[in-house]
Amino acid sequence: MKRSERLMFLAGVLCAACAVTFGVVRTKEQKEKIKNSDAVILTIPADTVTALSWETGTENLSFHKEEMWTYDEDAAFPVDEEKIGELLEIFEEFGVSFVIEDVEDYGQYGLDDPEGTIRLEAGEESYEILLGDFSAMDSERYVSIGDGNAYLVKEDPMDSFNIGLSSVIKNDQVPAMDQVERIRFTGPEAYEIFYEEDSTATYSPGDIYFTSRDEKTLPLDTSRVTTYLNTVMGLGLSDYVSYNAAEEELSGYGLDEPQLVVETEYTTENEDGKEETGTFTLSVSRDPEEKEDDETVTAYARVGESGIIYRLLSGDYEKLMKMTYNDLRHQEVLPADRYDITGLTVVLEGETYQLESRGKDSDRKWTYAGEETDTAALLDALLALEAESFTEEAPAGKEEIRMTVFLDNENYPQVTVALYRYDGEYCLAEVDGEPVSLVPRSQAVDLTEAVHGIVLSGGNK
Repeated sequence: MKRSERLMFLAGVLCAACAVTFGVVRTKEQKEKIKNSDAVILTIPADTVTALSWETGTENLSFHKEEMWTYDEDAAFPVDEEKIGELLEIFEEFGVSFVIEDVEDYGQYGLDDPEGTIRLEAGEESYEILLGDFSAMDSERYVSIGDGNAYLVKEDPMDSFNIGLSSVIKNDQVPAMDQVERIRFTGPEAYEIFYEEDSTATYSPGDIYFTSRDEKTLPLDTSRVTTYLNTVMGLGLSDYVSYNAAEEELSGYGLDEPQLVVETEYTTENEDGKEETGTFTLSVSRDPEEKEDDETVTAYARVGESGIIYRLLSGDYEKLMKMTYNDLRHQEVLPADRYDITGLTVVLEGETYQLESRGKDSDRKWTYAGEETDTAALLDALLALEAESFTEEAPAGKEEIRMTVFLDNENYPQVTVALYRYDGEYCLAEVDGEPVSLVPRSQAVDLTEAVHGIVLSGGNK
């Protein structure tokens, strides 16, 4: 064959090859048509679904429903019906943004080896949803439902289904305790707190929680009790270590004989706006294998008689154990409102000083020796006296200062606070003749200096 003829032959072959390639491309373009879509590709009412399973990475979970949802691997597992409902809600109206029709190569969309597979049964219908790669252009996920197409979806099911068994457990709920009427503690101390408004057992109008000791009604610090209750309500119980603990297993968590049991009687408002009452019980224990001086704390909690045992955060455990009377009582020596203080009689270094006032609240004017005076520093120092520790020890040292505080309170018209020398660091505070606490000596110095600042100036502002 001549050279010119060979060239013509090769040119013909090349043209034929191009034509074939062009035809293949055209055929593929015809078969895989990509277009925008707002179609809803699945409408599966959640209440019709009787089986649900999913595989995502290392998770392979399956559930079925008769009257209630049940975990296939263990019927004792407490399934969260609401969580299953949330998962199924995605497919009640499953919409897409793009459709790729007549797919031949699912691999290019990650659908030959999907990242996730979700299966549902509803009535006589079965569904399999494959979750592929993300689109490089708009970061939406490719999905197949077995109809020959691939889709880019508006809502990625992986966002909801990439979860483990712990996410579908029906955890015990800590109720919203709008008002706690009573708290019972059994543990480091066994005692009871009760709620009472407008009590005659306190000179602080903000006191609403009380306890009884030695036949006396004693006020507690409202903010401390409220903080404690907020700790209980904010536990967020979810880190379970057992979801069906039998009675004989409780000892392994120290919950056969808990370190602490907190029982609350409360009222709350239901969805209909009606008031409901209830009782909530929480048992707490440190891991019995740990020693008291271990740096880390492992602790467990149980709600009522539930079979679920939860691991507590170390910080939450420590906060819960701060429940004694001394933890929740007023730390201030005189927990009074400064605007309720109407007069002061001070005994200091053998001298007695009388301060009087007239007016109300922030308009109250103070006088000493007939001259108007500024008592802000004195009242600040008095109300700043705070317990470093509590004591019932009778004072043995020298009395350093005594103040009789007159109050605008019909139940407690006056309270006497005395500070006694204790040691180089502390003074012993006594209230109405009863030893109460040790306070830093520096606070006693601030108080005496504030008195000197008034009396040495003759009351002049």
